[in-house]
Amino acid sequence: MAETVSNKQVILKHHVSGFPKETDMHVINSNIALQVPKGSNGVLLKNLYLSCDPYMRSRMKKIEGHYIEAFKIGMPLSGHGVAEVLDSEHPDFKKGDLVWGMTGWEEYSLITSPNLFKIQHTDMPLSYYTGILGMPGMTAYAGFYEVCSPKKGEKVFISAASGAVGQLVGQFAKLLGCYVVGSAGTKDKVDLLRNKFGFDEAFNYKEEPDLDAALKRYFPEGIDIYFENVGGKMLDAVLLNMRLRGRIAVCGMISQYNLEKPEAVHNLMNLIFKRVRIEGFMVPDYYHLYPKFLEMIIPQIREGKIVYVEDIAKGLDRAPAALVGLFTGQNVGKQVVAVTYN
Repeated sequence: MAETVSNKQVILKHHVSGFPKETDMHVINSNIALQVPKGSNGVLLKNLYLSCDPYMRSRMKKIEGHYIEAFKIGMPLSGHGVAEVLDSEHPDFKKGDLVWGMTGWEEYSLITSPNLFKIQHTDMPLSYYTGILGMPGMTAYAGFYEVCSPKKGEKVFISAASGAVGQLVGQFAKLLGCYVVGSAGTKDKVDLLRNKFGFDEAFNYKEEPDLDAALKRYFPEGIDIYFENVGGKMLDAVLLNMRLRGRIAVCGMISQYNLEKPEAVHNLMNLIFKRVRIEGFMVPDYYHLYPKFLEMIIPQIREGKIVYVEDIAKGLDRAPAALVGLFTGQNVGKQVVAVTYN
């Protein structure tokens, strides 16, 4: 008979409108058997780290026909995480394997259709596989190199630049020899961009009454590449400052996620005048490049050419606050939840 243990879970209480609150979720204890049903092709995971990602906000509302399904009321949230395999009926995974991919916001998860990557480089911090070595790292890599087609010397602007993806895009651009400017929402984050990540310039968008004027100050000759994480007024200002044949990679639009009615974008005619290419992308389309990505980035981490900042919340009890904090800029760097900790 399989051992049964307590399983702490973060549950969605109801669908959310407007800004999410901690009280939209609650933490409960249930029970789980530490064995995969025979012949199920599933795996049982002990979750170690969970990733807080802005896209999760869209899953907290009632949606249909979306690229990813909504969270179910009364069920644990799910997202990217790092875990250890405790039991497996799947041919690709065995007990003791370390993996990253989609899992539940709980201590233990039974995954019936595993969408997981086996972790090979265990000398790296395991939490990195929620960020720089996981989905956000691949997002930065694919968005910058594949979507933006960057060239040495080009002028690059990144919004939400201190976040999990933005901090990497900026460093990739600097390694390529680009001029790089980032925006963020606090003085500490601006200092991080300049002093830790090596951006040429950075500014606090909250202190800029005129975003168009701010961009003209930092890009008097215009922007070649814009890595879009924010949307709204920032995108509108960027469209006025793009150079001929510039490229915009649309990764996210965090300023819009909590609005019932998204803000209008008024300056789209500039796409025509400047022959600008704007392209949205989804990272799963590029997961076939993951081995190539690791070959590039792991030596750079080891040699100190790429640095990474994490903000780790300790324990599932703090997970709701960590997720909600993304939308008020509480986190500095990649927001991670350590499920178990010393």
